[in-house]
Amino acid sequence: MTAWDVIVVGAGHAGCEAALAASKRGSRVALVTLRDDQIGRLSCNPAIGGLAKGCLVREIDALGGAMGEVTDRATIQFRRLNTRKGLAVQASRAQVDSAIYPATMADRVRASGVAIVTGEAADIVVEGGRVTGLRLADGRTLAAPALVLTTGTFLGGVLHRGSEQVAGGRVDEGAAYALSRSLRGLGVTLGRLKTGTTARLRASSVDWSVLEPQEENVDPTDPEGRFSFGEAVNRPGTIRCFVTYTNADTHAVIRGSLDQSPLYTGVITGTGPRYCPSIEDKVVRFADRARHQLFLEPEGLTTERVYVNGVSTSLPAAVQDAFLRTIPGLQQAEVMQYGYAVEYDFADPTQLGHDLQVRGIPGLYLAGQICGTSGYEEAAAQGLVAGVHASGGTLHLGRDQAYIGVLIDDLVTRGVGGEPYRMFPSRAEHRLSLREDNADRRLTAIGRATGLVDDARWASHSAHLETIARLDLRGDRPLHPSVETREMLAAAGLPSLTQSGTWRSLLARPEVCADDVAGLWLDGSATQNELRALRQVEIDAKYRGYIARDLGRRAEGDGLSQVSLMGTDYGTIPGLSTEAKERLTRTQPATLADAARLPGVTPAAVDALVMVLRRAGSLPSMQG
Repeated sequence: MTAWDVIVVGAGHAGCEAALAASKRGSRVALVTLRDDQIGRLSCNPAIGGLAKGCLVREIDALGGAMGEVTDRATIQFRRLNTRKGLAVQASRAQVDSAIYPATMADRVRASGVAIVTGEAADIVVEGGRVTGLRLADGRTLAAPALVLTTGTFLGGVLHRGSEQVAGGRVDEGAAYALSRSLRGLGVTLGRLKTGTTARLRASSVDWSVLEPQEENVDPTDPEGRFSFGEAVNRPGTIRCFVTYTNADTHAVIRGSLDQSPLYTGVITGTGPRYCPSIEDKVVRFADRARHQLFLEPEGLTTERVYVNGVSTSLPAAVQDAFLRTIPGLQQAEVMQYGYAVEYDFADPTQLGHDLQVRGIPGLYLAGQICGTSGYEEAAAQGLVAGVHASGGTLHLGRDQAYIGVLIDDLVTRGVGGEPYRMFPSRAEHRLSLREDNADRRLTAIGRATGLVDDARWASHSAHLETIARLDLRGDRPLHPSVETREMLAAAGLPSLTQSGTWRSLLARPEVCADDVAGLWLDGSATQNELRALRQVEIDAKYRGYIARDLGRRAEGDGLSQVSLMGTDYGTIPGLSTEAKERLTRTQPATLADAARLPGVTPAAVDALVMVLRRAGSLPSMQG
């Protein structure tokens, strides 16, 4: 029997982060996977980040995790989303090469000293009331006092395409059924969820000339277009994505084929993700929509595979061919891999503590889709936290400290509400403070104390903080509307002053950015590090008032938790999502506190309720 300190089951995004975190902390780690050539694979879309998810990636990196740096090394297009909105809800998203990303992650895992064990996890060994090891399907037993399960969609996985059903966690791979039985035998409550993927097309069969190109864009506050706070790395290359749309003909083909969809024939019983529905669901649920936007995303620089983002489906192959060829640019499209749905087991996360350990079974940790989440980024974040705790450390993040804290608190206190959980900015009540740009300032010291941030990163981070502090002090210098000052500002192309203030008040103006004032602020040219630090000073200046008001509003909100909601007509309340209206109407919570605890009722939804009650005179207005 081989002995380890930590065993991680599953080599996806959660498993890799868990194994790397435990190894960094000095543990002897075994990573068990069905196939050692699939470590870090991008099972669905070839992209990392997105709304709220980009912040998770930055937080993982700030804590010492791998996803941000690996993404940077595989990025072939980088975009900023929501750029017309405030910085707190903007997001980064990287299109990555689907071959380079897993190869880079696998190299990181192997270089860390983690042992790769190929085999199927079959039985959790528990002795004396706690985990002592893992038994594989071939009879081998691995001994360890801590076990992290990151099984993804492989736990009881079944693939669906039309009437076809195949056991598997993803196409051309197997599934884990014995492990489900083992968990049930230990008293762990399992449920059933569903997700899906889309067809992959051959690039040479697409008519790109009629499609709308989607170019890379970056934010002035982050011109390098990367996730990691470490040293910049060279990209492997750059590609363009393209946009097209479904139409009435597409929808007609799909509506006429619903009797062949396992989603509508009752074959699939698991609930799918509300915010990433199949094309069948879109056509049925949004029957008034004339079209749906699709993104054609090349999967890499050396492959012909193109991911069609927006048409996840479990319809038969012939039907997929038919509806795809009604779409502009795809009339001659050749499918290299047809879409399918996957149904799988998950464990109710309310059975876990904030350390992601199963209550009552010391040494057993869960992370990723087994906890009911959806997305690479959510999985990786959980994996990092589980890996730290499995190796004897502590990493408890509050809702006011990180999106990771919001994610885990939501899971273990609210559960997933019967559908895969996905992170959104609206779930984070402190989102004005929990931004992508300041993830390092929020979390790197915690990562260092936890044993995940190495000396080189810590030295770089410390120097960055010192530069921010030095430049921030210069913001206190007075600035008066003298002739000399006006001439200086005019020469730099900056707006004139009408009243006295400080350099910080100038930088707080919406029309002024760090790049505009860098030379004046520093009395000369700025280095890249100084410019990066000055951008942080700018963001702090612009957000200072908003954050102060947010904190005041939150303090006031603490006294509103027992306000009655009896008789409220949720269907008439503006600002509530369809999901929130459905859950509130069905549940009829007695108070705001009860409403806030419901899955799917986000802090933003609670804010909407507070505003309506206040306008109705049920609550006092805010002061100040």
